[in-house]
Amino acid sequence: THAAFTNIIVPKTSSLSLKATASSANEGCIQVSRPDGSEHQLSYRIVRTMSLSSAQAAPIVALHGGPSVPSNYLYPLEDVIPYRSIVFYDQLGCGKSDEPKDINQYSIQNSVEDLKVLLKKLGIRRFHLYGQSYGGILAFEYMKSVAADKTVGGNNDNDDYPVCLSAILSSAPSSVPQIEGEFVRLLDELKKTHAKDDGKQDISDEDLDDLFRTTHQCRIPEMPPMLKDAYANAGSVWRGTDAIKDYVATAPNEDARTMPSSLIMRGEFDFVSEECIEAWKSAFNTKFLRYKTMKGCSHHALFEDGVTYGELTATFYCDKFMREKQLFEYCHRYLGIFQH
Repeated sequence: THAAFTNIIVPKTSSLSLKATASSANEGCIQVSRPDGSEHQLSYRIVRTMSLSSAQAAPIVALHGGPSVPSNYLYPLEDVIPYRSIVFYDQLGCGKSDEPKDINQYSIQNSVEDLKVLLKKLGIRRFHLYGQSYGGILAFEYMKSVAADKTVGGNNDNDDYPVCLSAILSSAPSSVPQIEGEFVRLLDELKKTHAKDDGKQDISDEDLDDLFRTTHQCRIPEMPPMLKDAYANAGSVWRGTDAIKDYVATAPNEDARTMPSSLIMRGEFDFVSEECIEAWKSAFNTKFLRYKTMKGCSHHALFEDGVTYGELTATFYCDKFMREKQLFEYCHRYLGIFQH
C-alpha cells in the first residue's frame, strides 16, 4: 500500500549533504510535554533572526509535511522569500527532534499544542503560517483551535497571545480518505497508459512509482537533493497518511472567532487535486479564502518553479494587504458598510 504523502522510492539511508544556505541562521531546541508527564525536545532553525520582531514584515512559521518528513526540504523558502524571518522546526518524530517510540505521544492535537509552545517560547507575537502538504492540515487545526479558544482575546496586536495574520496551505488536502482514493485513481490511470493489449501491466512497480513521482509529486527528472534527503530520513514511528488516515477537516463551532485569511495553493498536476481542496471552503469560517493553481507544477512546486512560488507567497503575506482585508471585514461585519 502507498501512503500518499510519502510515496517516493529512496534508499533507507542517505549520504546526501545539504547545501549551506546564504542566510544566517540560529538553531536551538525547545521542550514540549505530554499529559502523561513525558517531555521531548523539538529542534528549530530561524533565518534572519534580526527580523523576527519586524513590524513591517512579520515572520513566517513553516510547517513541514509527512507527518514526519523533516523540515529541511522547505529551506528553499528562504531563497524565494528573501526579506522575512522564517522559523523552521522539526515536528516530534523526525529530523533533529526527538522520536519517542510510544505512538501515544503523537497526534494532530499534540502537534497543535507543540506549535503553541514553540511560538510562546520563541517570543513570536505576530506571524504568518505556511503549511506544506500535511503541514497545511496542521496549520488549519492550529487556527481552528485558536479561533475556538475563549481565553484568547482575538486577533489584535494588543493581545498577549501570538497573532496569526494569515496562512498559506500548499498542496494540503482537506480529507485524508479522499486523497488516498485520488492517489489510487491517478496510479490506475498511469497503469492504463502502460498496459498491454490484454490489459496486463506493462511497467515494473519501481518504474510506475517513479512515473507517479515525476508526474504528480515532483516533475523534475532528478529528485532535488534536499527533497530526497528529507524523504530518505523521515521518521518511522508516526509517518505518512497511515498515521492520520481518518482525518477530515471540519469547520469550527459557530461561536468561534473568524479564522485568518488564507490562500490554498496546489500544482496543476498535483495528486492533491482540485476535488481534494474544494472542501476547505466549508471548513474555514473566513470569507477571505483564495485559491491558486500553479501551472506546470505538481506537489512540490517550491522546487519546480521557485521564482513564481516565492512571488505568490510573498505577495499574499504582505502585511499591508492583510490589514486592508481585515479592515474591510471589520467594516462589513460591525459597521454595516460595503454592503450592496
